[in-house]
Amino acid sequence: MSSTAGKVIKCRAAVAWEAGKPLVIEEVEVAPPQAMEVRVKILYTSLCHTDVYFWEAKGQTPIFPRIFGHEAGGIVESVGEGVTDLAPGDHVLPVFTGECKECAHCKSEESNMCNLLRINTDRAVMLNDGQSRFSINGKPIYHFVGTSTFSEYTVTHVGCLAKINPLAPLDKVCVLSCGISTGLGATLNVAKPKKGSTVAVFGLGAVGLAAAEGARIAGASRIIGVDLNPSRFEEAKKFGCTEFVNPKDYNKPVQEVLAEMTDGGVDRSVECTGHIDAMISAFECVHDGWGVAVLVGVPHKDAVFKTHPMNLLNERTLKGTFFGNYKPRSDLPSVVEKYMTKELELEKFLTHSVPFSEINKAFDLMLGGEGIRCIINMEE
Repeated sequence: MSSTAGKVIKCRAAVAWEAGKPLVIEEVEVAPPQAMEVRVKILYTSLCHTDVYFWEAKGQTPIFPRIFGHEAGGIVESVGEGVTDLAPGDHVLPVFTGECKECAHCKSEESNMCNLLRINTDRAVMLNDGQSRFSINGKPIYHFVGTSTFSEYTVTHVGCLAKINPLAPLDKVCVLSCGISTGLGATLNVAKPKKGSTVAVFGLGAVGLAAAEGARIAGASRIIGVDLNPSRFEEAKKFGCTEFVNPKDYNKPVQEVLAEMTDGGVDRSVECTGHIDAMISAFECVHDGWGVAVLVGVPHKDAVFKTHPMNLLNERTLKGTFFGNYKPRSDLPSVVEKYMTKELELEKFLTHSVPFSEINKAFDLMLGGEGIRCIINMEE
């Protein structure tokens, strides 16, 4: 691969030319990495709901043409000036949020919200020079959250790459670069349920199922899945869910239902829907004295969280989390090892696969609510 170092690479990329329209496989030119940048050959990527949300461009600034994709696995092709901890041939997971290792957040043991490389959905160019590394006939094609993995080669800041065990299968561990780690970490790193405890998980999509998987790994005795779609309940049993509640089945708030089921409330709850009512329910369903609720879902920009202050004064704790509180470069390698030692099961998240040439099928599956994660093989 080193024969291409320093040169422009021509390769295939799935370009979104306009909002909501099928992606088009195009030949793009990918410039060499500049200072503190790395060019990566993407082998496998998957589709996350965040890609679909920004592709639809219904609620935010539309930026097109753009190369989406942020959940992936690949191999370093070449590195730019100043990059010392990665070399050609290293196996990496690109991550939508980074770790510069130098800012106050990165130096804090309690935060993963890097000042320099925190997710920025509006920034569609590289930090180094404010330019894109992708072009077609000299015209720029824009980046997405610093990763743009729907391209056979991409350029990313070194701080947004986690170097992982080269023996880990990239077609499996690629999903750890976003949704699965977010849900898993929300439970293991933030909610921290004790063995034998009761955990409620609101929303049984990929992130919620990963939160349930975290509760299973932690040894929770009861894992209660809460979702408006009962068709998800059977699948969720594979991730440790022991009971299910559909709020539509009751004529009272679901937090009251959960409190009755658990003698006063669950020990921990993890909210993975982004709906404000679910967030409030997740907080109000935890037991007074020790209950902890963790918010993962991203709410509507105008949403307001309302609860009575006594719910806090009665010693319930409300927390938020971003990417499961994992620092990408420091922590993701150990999450990959959880998979390698069979503590974490990833195969059950992987429900579909498509060749890169048929990437739009992955969008159809997600829009149709089918499956959990669809792996896209970049070499097909």
